[in-house]
Amino acid sequence: MRLARIAGTGHFLPERIVTNKDLEKVMDTSDEWIQERTGIKERRFVEPGTGSTDLGFEAAKAALDEAGWGPEDLDFIIFATLSPDMYFPGDGCFLQNLLGVDDIGALDIRNQCTGFVYSLSIADAYIRMGMYDRILVVGSEVHSTAMSMTTEGRDTAVLFGDGAGAACIEVTDGSEGSQFLWHRLHSNGAFAEDLCMPAPTPKRKPWISKEMLDEGLFFPQMNGREVFRNAVTKFPEVIKEVLETQSLTLDDLKLVIPHQANERITEGVRKRVGGPPERVFSNIAKYGNTTAASIPIALSEVVKSGMIERGDLICTVAFGSGFTWGANLFHY
Repeated sequence: MRLARIAGTGHFLPERIVTNKDLEKVMDTSDEWIQERTGIKERRFVEPGTGSTDLGFEAAKAALDEAGWGPEDLDFIIFATLSPDMYFPGDGCFLQNLLGVDDIGALDIRNQCTGFVYSLSIADAYIRMGMYDRILVVGSEVHSTAMSMTTEGRDTAVLFGDGAGAACIEVTDGSEGSQFLWHRLHSNGAFAEDLCMPAPTPKRKPWISKEMLDEGLFFPQMNGREVFRNAVTKFPEVIKEVLETQSLTLDDLKLVIPHQANERITEGVRKRVGGPPERVFSNIAKYGNTTAASIPIALSEVVKSGMIERGDLICTVAFGSGFTWGANLFHY
């Protein structure tokens, strides 16, 4: 039987650290206010001229190295991002070129915070059906250049950071006890405008204008109350869904790796999941919300720190814009 497993992980963060104290200098906020509402102490910002493909390339090299692969071993690339280098083409094609691999397919996933969760499910499906044997999955974001770093934009500007993570997914027969077990994906477009970036948009003519900029439509818009209410419910629900498909329980899990949206949301997940607090991983204090990059960064960190070992049961879970949410269940 063809199954899929994670062969290697990697992550990359820009060197520049931006603390809450730094943000106090450009907007009416405070370190205490940010930490109390988000759990974030600092985040990483890129230097000018750096895009999400550049960060993804560094994370990809680290993942390939851990897997023992060269770029020539790749059959396919999946790139999850909400901050592509260009409106089109997708970052997957730019990454393919940087890696020096000609002709292989490159797919961009635009599911924002759930992008990496969706991408893992696609990689698993492609491998199970025999379409590919080795797939590179990348989540990479550059938020810092697209935030309104002002008092008016602080509700979202204090949340986000830049970074990238990657995973190499390969075919296996499951004999080593390392494999994907199940995925569960959801969406509810009734809440689409509660977390969105309204412009640019072909729905208006011209689709890019000074008026749109003046209205702040090029910056993220978020109904924080609605996002929080849904997230703390959907996170634990979908974790239980994937476990039940395999007749497993929360007690069987070694670690839950959630999308790093907000420490208050993560704490809500901890309370509903139960067990020791360390069962639910968090690194948002260091990096902020890196959307599609947050789970692969966290996964790479726990692998390299020795927090998980081969065969451990892991659940990666995310909630975000769309609204979309989902979970992956696997033996690492």
